[in-house]
Amino acid sequence: MDHLPLWTLGGVLALIAARNLARIPLGIWQIMGLGALLVLLTGAIAPDAAWQAIDREVIGFLFGVFVLGHALVESGWLGAMSARLLGRFKGADALLIAVLFVAAIGSAFLMNDTLAVIGTPIVLALARDHRLPPVLLLLALAFGVTIGSVMSPIGNPQNLLIALHGGMQNPFVDFLRALGPPTLLNLLIAYAVLRLAFWRHIHGEALVHLPARIDDPQLARLASLSLGLLVFMVTVRIALSFVAPHLAFPLVVIALAAAAPLLLFSPHRVALLRGIDWHTLVFFVAMFILMRSVWDTGLLQSWMPVGAVGLGEVFGAGVLGSQLVSNVPLVSLALPLLPPERPDLLMALAAGSTIAGNLTLIGAASNIIIVQAAERRGAHLGFWVFFAVGAPLTLLNLEVYWVWLGMMS
Repeated sequence: MDHLPLWTLGGVLALIAARNLARIPLGIWQIMGLGALLVLLTGAIAPDAAWQAIDREVIGFLFGVFVLGHALVESGWLGAMSARLLGRFKGADALLIAVLFVAAIGSAFLMNDTLAVIGTPIVLALARDHRLPPVLLLLALAFGVTIGSVMSPIGNPQNLLIALHGGMQNPFVDFLRALGPPTLLNLLIAYAVLRLAFWRHIHGEALVHLPARIDDPQLARLASLSLGLLVFMVTVRIALSFVAPHLAFPLVVIALAAAAPLLLFSPHRVALLRGIDWHTLVFFVAMFILMRSVWDTGLLQSWMPVGAVGLGEVFGAGVLGSQLVSNVPLVSLALPLLPPERPDLLMALAAGSTIAGNLTLIGAASNIIIVQAAERRGAHLGFWVFFAVGAPLTLLNLEVYWVWLGMMS
């Protein structure tokens, strides 16, 4: 029984990897849900422990941005704004670079999961309108939000943990100085890897951007208000981190406050609730339960290195460990083990646990959000396609961060 959660996790990962090759008629959320149900029914984790394992802040944050993202899409506001922003790019190469960098910069300020929610329908529309493979732009979105979130303490939840509990005096400056330059280089590397992998599919014809209109002006006004509120609260939170860190409010407050105008004042609130991505929320609830059951076995802790560690060990643990127990639990475990006099190891932990999202689909929550949202719209991004492009990219990304942090230490 002690090893059952670990075997269950292995089975879940194998099914996710093989579901397309074997034509398994199950979604990723269903496979993860079955894994969580198995450890509950067998008593590998008690119901109260399972309830405590669910990170309500993460679920609440995702719920809020899902409501906002769905309203932006359904009202037509997102399509109209993206057409206006991206309409100036006349070639497929320029569009690919734009998707990477817009996703990256947006994720650094609004968190990678937020950009995954609102970016998926945009890139699918761009792929359809410009006769580009949906997989290409879905990968560009996934890699962009992952790489971009590395350089910000609010780019992803694990960075936030490091910023809050790593003893940093000014995390925004520390992250940007330590990880900003290599992140920009890694975005260019991501473009080169995608360009090489899809060179047959990137045509040289001039892009003809189709006009987009707002379908529901009333909902669009509320959605734009909510988006403005989200940006405003993120800005306030950044300012508070400099002048009054003790007053900084949780990210879940930002997301729920941004969704509040839509849920309180829109006559379409029921439709908005029905249309959000409940499957992804179920996936995360199930993942928290399964991962806690694996963690409680103590087996993973026994495999962790003890004693002095260097950049290589931290990078390796960040990338590989995030594939097994998710990056947020991994970072929460590793933080107390790192010496406070080595800020380079904190940055390596941030970079490694985040860039793990480029290795496999299950390496980052934002990947799952993109896959689930794409499948709801009839597009597909497979595990092995992602791995074939993401694995070499991850190795190159790690080398860049490793060399940069090595020079700074």
